[in-house]
Amino acid sequence: MKKGKEIKSRLFAASPIFNYVPQEDRYLSVAEEREFKFNVIGTGIMGQEHIRITLLEGRADVNGIYDPNPGSIEAAKQNLAMVAPGKELAVYETLEQACNDPEVDALIICTPNYSHIDVVRIAAKSGKHILLEKPMATTISDAAEITRIAGNYPAVFQIGLQYRYKAMCVEAIHEALKRKSLGDIKLIHIMEHRLPFLDKVNQWNKFSELSGGTLVEKCCHYFDLMNLFAQSKPLEVYATGSMAVNFLEFEHNNQKSDILDNALVSVTYENGIRASLNLCMFSPLFYEELVLCGDRGRLRAWECEDFLPGERLKTSMEVMTGEGKPSKVIKPVYPTYIEVSGHNGATFYEHVNFVDNIKGDSTDTATVEEGYWSIVVGTAAEMSARSGQPVKIADLI
Repeated sequence: MKKGKEIKSRLFAASPIFNYVPQEDRYLSVAEEREFKFNVIGTGIMGQEHIRITLLEGRADVNGIYDPNPGSIEAAKQNLAMVAPGKELAVYETLEQACNDPEVDALIICTPNYSHIDVVRIAAKSGKHILLEKPMATTISDAAEITRIAGNYPAVFQIGLQYRYKAMCVEAIHEALKRKSLGDIKLIHIMEHRLPFLDKVNQWNKFSELSGGTLVEKCCHYFDLMNLFAQSKPLEVYATGSMAVNFLEFEHNNQKSDILDNALVSVTYENGIRASLNLCMFSPLFYEELVLCGDRGRLRAWECEDFLPGERLKTSMEVMTGEGKPSKVIKPVYPTYIEVSGHNGATFYEHVNFVDNIKGDSTDTATVEEGYWSIVVGTAAEMSARSGQPVKIADLI
């Protein structure tokens, strides 16, 4: 039975409530055809999130997985069993097998940051569509090599800068860059206050050499947003930061942790726009804020998860334009079942854009070059925070 155009609900299609209805009798609950098959490379927290969301998005299926850590493979299987009972996954013995399976259309790379360059060198030989998690690399030179690989790549090569798809950021992009509600943007401010880095296999995210440093690993998302709103190349970066609270006594394999847990970063752009980041990673809540100030208005958007009981506003956005245009206060959100799927729904819409890109549809996905510039700003911020001096981008690259 052909699906009607009047409603397209993945919630109906995925709900076990309708399992008793034969497929030929389904109408509102019929699922879209899964046109593509993905392999997930790396099945830690992010890999498992990508598996769940591939199935939720509905237009692709997860064919198989590769991870050298048996615990990660078992966790992925258990996670899959909760969302798709009875579904089987191919488990590959080598990275090369996972990348070159002729049954597979695309590869989602979610391995530790430091391994991205080596994985991409192998994955790119397959010619398959690639979704590479952020940060695309831990160094500017590796990011430049990946950019060169992607420049002549015959298929989709997408970088996982999914914060562009958070509900509040989608609305902010629309107001600031499409509607031009704020006029010409002059100042950009982003704040993140959150819990410390979580545990990883071999604790690679506690060491700057393996992660790229906190301002690359975590903050490339924010620098991508800054670059996007500035619509310009960065000119100079100045940062201060320290290890104030987290992992001060932490050691792994006789190596002491060296990642920043707080920072203040200032970025000056070639067009004169200035941007700042306020980062704290020893906060008892998750709080993100975006402020854009233009010559005709101001936008403020925030998202908060504070673990307290009771009904509280978790997201909000205000656009204040004085006498020039209508001002407004809204609550940017996605459907609950999408928001709880991961990163408040941003990863889901990252997948929507990935499949759209594969199908040849136009999207606003971050380009690989934009991913490169997020690494440039993050690396400059790390260097500045450790040296105490501003870093000129022209000297850096």
